[in-house]
Amino acid sequence: MNSSLSSFWVIALNRLIDRLGTGKAGAVIFVLIQLIALAVACTYYYISLGEVPWLEVVGMLVFAAILAPLFIISIFDINHQLSASNHYIESATKQEKLLNQSLKENIRRLNNEIDDRKLAFQAKRRAIEELRREIAERKRTQQELDEQEVLLRSIVDSSPDLFYYRDNSGRFAGCNRMFEEVMGLSSEQLIGRRADDIFGKGLTPSVLNTDNEVQQNHVSVTLDVSCQVNKELRWFEMRKVPFFNPNNEYIGLLGFGRDITSRKRAEQDLETAYKDKGKFIATLSHELRTPLNGIVGLTRMLLDTELNDDQRSWCNTVFSSAETLGNIFNDIIDLDKVDREQLDIACESVNLADFLNDIFNFGGLIAQQKDLEFKVHQDGVFDVHVEIDPTRLRQVLWNLINNAVKFTQHGTVTLDCKRVYRGHTSYLEISVSDTGIGIAKDELSRIFDLYYKVPDLSGGNALGSGIGLAVSRALILAMEGDIHVDSNVGEGSTFSIEIPLVLTEQPVQQVYDGRPLNILLVEDVPLNADIAINLLEQRGHDVIWAETGEDALSFIETEDDLDLVLLDMQLPDINGDQVARIVRSREEFDHLPLVALTANVRRAEEDLAGVTMQGSLAKPINTRKLDGVLAELFPHSTKEVEVEDKSHDKKSTLITTQDSELLDIETLEDFVESMGAQSFLRGVQLFEKLWPNYLKELEQALEHKQYSEYKSVAHKLKGAAGSVALKVVQQLAKRMEDNAETAEDSQLAQWLIELVSDIEKGLKALHQVLDLTD
Repeated sequence: MNSSLSSFWVIALNRLIDRLGTGKAGAVIFVLIQLIALAVACTYYYISLGEVPWLEVVGMLVFAAILAPLFIISIFDINHQLSASNHYIESATKQEKLLNQSLKENIRRLNNEIDDRKLAFQAKRRAIEELRREIAERKRTQQELDEQEVLLRSIVDSSPDLFYYRDNSGRFAGCNRMFEEVMGLSSEQLIGRRADDIFGKGLTPSVLNTDNEVQQNHVSVTLDVSCQVNKELRWFEMRKVPFFNPNNEYIGLLGFGRDITSRKRAEQDLETAYKDKGKFIATLSHELRTPLNGIVGLTRMLLDTELNDDQRSWCNTVFSSAETLGNIFNDIIDLDKVDREQLDIACESVNLADFLNDIFNFGGLIAQQKDLEFKVHQDGVFDVHVEIDPTRLRQVLWNLINNAVKFTQHGTVTLDCKRVYRGHTSYLEISVSDTGIGIAKDELSRIFDLYYKVPDLSGGNALGSGIGLAVSRALILAMEGDIHVDSNVGEGSTFSIEIPLVLTEQPVQQVYDGRPLNILLVEDVPLNADIAINLLEQRGHDVIWAETGEDALSFIETEDDLDLVLLDMQLPDINGDQVARIVRSREEFDHLPLVALTANVRRAEEDLAGVTMQGSLAKPINTRKLDGVLAELFPHSTKEVEVEDKSHDKKSTLITTQDSELLDIETLEDFVESMGAQSFLRGVQLFEKLWPNYLKELEQALEHKQYSEYKSVAHKLKGAAGSVALKVVQQLAKRMEDNAETAEDSQLAQWLIELVSDIEKGLKALHQVLDLTD
């Protein structure tokens, strides 16, 4: 209460001073003090005295007036101190409030910060826990990756396939153990280095040869390569693919190699088996045809004598069986060619009417043997020249006619021939129909399958070899034609073929008819040279003979008037392709024509790649082809003559000889016609003198295991035999030449024994033919 009252007076005094100022406030207080003193004195005296003594009252007022200033000053001083204290207190209070407020704010912020720190700490703890879990997860993942890497590395390293990776700069970036083994280097030696840095330029292993193609063209490459691995030849099927990043930028290549050594060896074994089978078939055909031809010839001779009905029937059966057996031989040989994909179609211009007449005659003869009626129907114009393979087409038609006769006991065999046009293409349609046993409908889809034979409806064994129709189909397809069959059981069958025809003019041949030429003949076999010289000199040409490559180069260098060089490809010192390259390297011989003489035209073309040649002639030289080459090289001195068709020449005794299998009839006729029988006989006599020397050289080469010499002599013998049309000897000599360095000694010796026998048989047949031509 007192505090409140004093506080009130202090506040009132401060307000008064604030309103009036110190001086006026002091005067007001002075007056108030005087008034209070007057009131107090008057009251005091009146109460105590009953009256008011004014003098004393005045005295008291004077006394109050004297003390009042001190009081006022004291009051003002106290008030000032009180005000100052109050101000200080208020200021302190305010500061305290501000401080309290600041403290509260700080406390609030601190609390917030504490809360935040608590949250951060909790988050940190959660993050630490998460980090620990992540670290643990990463450790597990890394461990799993390490385990997988070890597993994958073990799988890759244990794989028999090779693997490598090269970056876009061509450096190795990874490989497996098989690649290390193939390269003969460790991964540490390979990784980070280029192939040229490791192996040197030009020495890159074949495994890596096509890497640049993948890098430059960004294409995948697959190829087979060979490589020596631990001194053993291994084959790998390489697959090389470009590697790109997500931006489709090339960053390297991956190489994979699968070991296919066993497959390659199997292929080589298969190829060897194919060759052995081909040799076996050729040998079998030769060995069987020789007595078969005797059977056919003697049977034909018997049929021309007086025979009773039974004897004639028996002879017809023997003749038909022998002819059928000969056709089977043809089918077997062609089957082997089909199997090796070597079935070639050799088209030539023939008169279609003449060709079909041969077929009609054959069909009539075959049908007559079983008393069957043979009918022929023709529709269209056939007296035209067309491009066909007459041998192959004749083989197919003979096969179909033989089958028709074989499976027909009574009735008719009909041959229908038509020439039709479809669009702008001419087709030959031929159908062979019979009234035989027929074929069940469910068997028709398999009738052209290899080794398939239609079951005999009577329950007996099926007839035939099962290869004739398969070979026929292969031949027709090779001619770009088609073959099909229609049949009903008990009503007969109809086999139909169609092949496209290319019409041609009657063949003409250009023949050289100009001045005599000065020809250099390069030939190391004297017999071949003698025959070639006779051919050329009979045409009026002058011939210089060089037996070696060095002699040939000397003649070319010294003879100024050479018009042509006939160059053998295989010579005893330097081969013909080397001679040709030397000649073509000299500018002064740029216009000298070079014609290759070779038994293998395709191989000669490969050897002479990049060398300018004016032609090639297969050995032995064919006179028509020789005339054609001369006409082509010297066109200003040529004339055209019609090719004489000798296929129906009844006077030709060479074709009908029973020993024709031993001889090259075409070459023999060609040489006899060009040189005369006596000139050719001189060549035969020269061969008779030479071949014992060849045989002796072969025996000596085999005895001393000089296989290259064995091969060289066999090559000479091959050429010599071909020059006198000894086909079987030529074929055997070629087999000896091709296998001289790979066959066993026992086989090489066996061939020498066969050689003597074949030469004796061939010379005997040759003399018989030449005697017939006299």
